[in-house]
Amino acid sequence: MAADALTGGHDQTGSRHRLIAKPGTWLVWGGVVLFFICLAGVIFSVAVDSFATRWFGSWWPQGLTTHWYSDAWSSFNLSQLMTVTGEVALVVVVVSVLIGVPASYVLARRQFPGKKLVMLLFLLPVLIPPITYGIPLATLLYKVHLAGRLSGVILANLVPSVPFVVLTMTPFIEQVDPKIEAAARMCGARTTSVFTRVLAPLLVPGVLAAGILVLVRTVGMFDLTFLTAGPSSQTLVVALYYSVFSAGIRAQQSIDSMAVIYTASMMVLLIIALRFVNPTQLVTRMKEEVAG
Repeated sequence: MAADALTGGHDQTGSRHRLIAKPGTWLVWGGVVLFFICLAGVIFSVAVDSFATRWFGSWWPQGLTTHWYSDAWSSFNLSQLMTVTGEVALVVVVVSVLIGVPASYVLARRQFPGKKLVMLLFLLPVLIPPITYGIPLATLLYKVHLAGRLSGVILANLVPSVPFVVLTMTPFIEQVDPKIEAAARMCGARTTSVFTRVLAPLLVPGVLAAGILVLVRTVGMFDLTFLTAGPSSQTLVVALYYSVFSAGIRAQQSIDSMAVIYTASMMVLLIIALRFVNPTQLVTRMKEEVAG
């Protein structure tokens, strides 16, 4: 007992010494805490200002009102912006899944020359900043008279979305035992039947995860949408950008109300996405593909 007590005392002393001997750990955690405090402060100030009647030179507004939300909804025509954002996001999700899932199946099941090169080409739009290929892509869309329209915004967002579906779905397909497909083929099932009746039910979680991630990415995509959107094809994030840089035309509280609506919608989408996909596994998969 005495030995156990002595050992326990040494363990506690060693733990204290390890904590004291690593000031870098405290600095890192202190920086993380400071970052989140600053982030929470910015979000809180914008949220409070969206309800403020007047807020000058004091720690709290002189009064609170919900008038700015109705004003933002009418002055910014948020109903149209939300409709356009929803249309773009849903079409991008459906088309990305229809193209990405078969491509993922080929990459997961088939071996062919240049497979690593093809995978690298799929990864490039995900790894590099969108602005690097967004400008030449927008130039091309303007030449063919698609930019400024809803179709141009959808095509621009498909460029990173299809590779994103491929990146997400390939691990799901690789986890399905090929013997299941072989057994179905031995029973006389054709390739279409194997894909729709055997693989599709097994891949539903992966398709949901990929679709939700593409939805979040499309709603929050600023670069490509900004470069290709017109007056009638702006999404919520692009309209918010224009509103911020047109200060003085509208009240700041009205702009903050629009920002709160956008932030709240993105938070809801992110929470839903995190219930279907593990970001750590996704990052690990990307590293493996790049290393390969």
